[in-house]
Amino acid sequence: MKKLLPLMSALLLTACGSPSNQSSAEEENTLTSRFNSTLNIYESVEQNPDNGIITYKAVSWGGLVGSVKERNLPVDWSAYEAITVVFAEPTKVETQLLVSDKYKAFGKEGISELTCNFDGQDVTSIDEVTIQTADSAIIRIKEVKLVPVSGTWKTIPLRTMNCEFGKWQNGFVISPELFKSANARQGDKLEFIYTTDTSDPETNNWLIKTIYNTTDSTLEGNNVALNKWGCAPVGRKSTVYRIPLTSKDIVNLNEKGMFVNGVYLNVTQVNLLRQEN
Repeated sequence: MKKLLPLMSALLLTACGSPSNQSSAEEENTLTSRFNSTLNIYESVEQNPDNGIITYKAVSWGGLVGSVKERNLPVDWSAYEAITVVFAEPTKVETQLLVSDKYKAFGKEGISELTCNFDGQDVTSIDEVTIQTADSAIIRIKEVKLVPVSGTWKTIPLRTMNCEFGKWQNGFVISPELFKSANARQGDKLEFIYTTDTSDPETNNWLIKTIYNTTDSTLEGNNVALNKWGCAPVGRKSTVYRIPLTSKDIVNLNEKGMFVNGVYLNVTQVNLLRQEN
């Protein structure tokens, strides 16, 4: 394994963008060229000067790091709801996206995009973004971009509790009648409010698993974010996890309800969210 010198590419980000200038706004939201940090751990990396595609030869759980600091200070991303990595070709291994080592998005092999959603999280102090793979692989990255906030969410409480998962010891059920108002056409989401249990110094894994109650089938809305055991990994400092609901989810949740458990999360609230543009 070796480190290469940082990529010699000019920063694409501008100091500010004009709301009336679409190309300027798109440029401001593009972070691709920020992935030139000396903190990178990989076998090799290079960026095509013609099309900007980054070819990243990754080592297992190494990292391609993008510094997003401005004037050497963390930035406030409250105006954005997500960050998305667009791959030039489908991935061949499990890949994850870390935001300031706080928030995490996990992607199965074969995906073309990987998005880490901020909605509900505190993103007022962000310093870096890291792309990692579970195994050695070649990852070709077309673009890394921020997604502006598109609206606000109306919260419909479903259940309040204090469920400490431990290591699969505990879980809870949301009954079918509580999903009667859910509507996939309106972009409804499920929201889980929790704290992470960091009392065990040996763990670096926090998981949530959602299935249709009395079945082994996981919710369809977050299928691409699940590992091979059907669990969604979340970040050490995360406090919110959201799942977009599909039509299939609505049908099954109305019929069976939902069972939730996981590893080292303490869940206090489950909500249904509806977007208000």
